[in-house]
Amino acid sequence: MLLNIPHNFPALDLLSKEQFSISDLILAKKDAKPHLKVAVLNLMPLKIDTEADMLRIMSNSPLYIHLDFIYLESHTPKNTPIEHIHKYYKPFSAIENNQYDGFIVTGAPVELYPFEEVSYWTELEGIFDWARKNVTYSLYICWGAQAALHHFHGVPKHELDNKLFGIYPHIVSDTSFPLFRGFDDVFYVPHSRHTTILREDISKHPELTILSETDDAGIYLVADTSRSEFFITGHSEYAPMALHKEYMRDMEKGLNTVKTPYNYYPNNDPSKKPLVLWRSHSSLLFNNWLHYFCYDSLKD
Repeated sequence: MLLNIPHNFPALDLLSKEQFSISDLILAKKDAKPHLKVAVLNLMPLKIDTEADMLRIMSNSPLYIHLDFIYLESHTPKNTPIEHIHKYYKPFSAIENNQYDGFIVTGAPVELYPFEEVSYWTELEGIFDWARKNVTYSLYICWGAQAALHHFHGVPKHELDNKLFGIYPHIVSDTSFPLFRGFDDVFYVPHSRHTTILREDISKHPELTILSETDDAGIYLVADTSRSEFFITGHSEYAPMALHKEYMRDMEKGLNTVKTPYNYYPNNDPSKKPLVLWRSHSSLLFNNWLHYFCYDSLKD
């Protein structure tokens, strides 16, 4: 994989601590022409962790990718130094005239608020509309998926009785669909959310297709009929210890209602190293999106 990112990008340090081979991430020269331009709107609270997630899941691609991280100008992050944002991210106003082959919008810790009460909702709606004009393929993750489905299609989200938290099996509905090339019939996905979207709401919109779901975790992946937008309810990009860190944080906050992540620890024992059941399918998902959609569109 070739990446056009700064050599001192802090996320690379995180990956090196995971014994991830940084030599595999050859930082491309400025005079080289990228195969793809991809933008990431990172709304997650632990932004450097998410940056590492994005690099990790794209690391198996042979494509040279120019990667831009974008920040909202109507919102100031609480958990990441603003100096980091200004140094490694671009404001939306600086890229709004650009064209991108791919665009990723992450989840955000605001799912229990009505969409319109999220402080940056107006700016986000503008970015959603911009993406339809300036981006070839968009990938919306977790709350980002719920927000985009609400904005474009009026699909509501519903609060769950209990937090959906753990690693859940999912079924591939159409094994011939390019996004699922190389997938097993059943694959696993990390979930961590208090809200969900329902099949009955998606079914009201003929322009939307459910591509994967499960009884336990509900809908996982929805596509629009043009197949230019994908909506993912889980966190396939998560690092092995992401749910463990979240579980520990919740326990430290005294949130006694938090259950041990489902299907995550051996024998459901938090003292044991989690079992990673989703790594290969995560890599396939994102690289299939990059190759069979973002990149193949350049050949048309």
